[in-house]
Amino acid sequence: MPRKPGVTDDAIIKMYKSGTPFKVMTAEIGLTDRAIRNVLYKHNVEMNREQYSGQPRKHAVNEDFFKVWSHDMAWVVGLFLTDGHVHNDTNTVSISQKDERILKLVAKMMDADYVLAPFGPTKKTPTLLINSKVIKNDLGNFGILPNKSRNVPFPTMPDKYLPSFIRGVIDGDGWVQKTGYVMNITTASKSFADGLLNVFKSWNLRSEITEELTKNEKPVFRVWVKGKESLPILARIIYNNIDKGQYVFSKRKLMSQRIKCSK
Repeated sequence: MPRKPGVTDDAIIKMYKSGTPFKVMTAEIGLTDRAIRNVLYKHNVEMNREQYSGQPRKHAVNEDFFKVWSHDMAWVVGLFLTDGHVHNDTNTVSISQKDERILKLVAKMMDADYVLAPFGPTKKTPTLLINSKVIKNDLGNFGILPNKSRNVPFPTMPDKYLPSFIRGVIDGDGWVQKTGYVMNITTASKSFADGLLNVFKSWNLRSEITEELTKNEKPVFRVWVKGKESLPILARIIYNNIDKGQYVFSKRKLMSQRIKCSK
């Protein structure tokens, strides 16, 4: 079982010391658990019996984070729903973002250890790892489960937190036209697409759903917001009173460029 290219001994040691279970490490690193132990032995790293026995120590994280709705929580739920991954066989959840600043902000909000999955030729996007059964279960309550892409529902939440949630969804799976006239969100879940459309309609935005097939003949749905008036309205709603950088800067810039023209 060869080590994945680009995974150094230092990366292995960092993952182990963060509390990452061997089951996750073998998948991320490409080595057997015995080979990983040999790396740790070579560098005189003290072994943790519970971690090796399959009962891993949790990464530090605020396990109450998803218990009560807040704007911070709603934004992070939107990110996990679009860019998150829930592992089948472990209590690890992860979230990937090209903008690593977003991952650092999520970790800070959740009081979580900043642990990244190792990089390699096929894994170049920064991915934050969180190991917690409670967090995994709480995400599951929102429908964020393993293999969630085609059946994730639109989560129920108080209306006041919808702007932050939608902002997180756009930060994850949103696309904004350079001219600032069009935005769309792509999803494989018809239920989630319908929920997005209902929200946009309730905000009096010009919106619609289109459907197309992937190369594998699977349907995907695009939820659109269009027009020189609708995009500025959407931008005002989702970026109102946000002062913590809780957004992808480039998307906010593109969505907001027509605000003066719409007045």
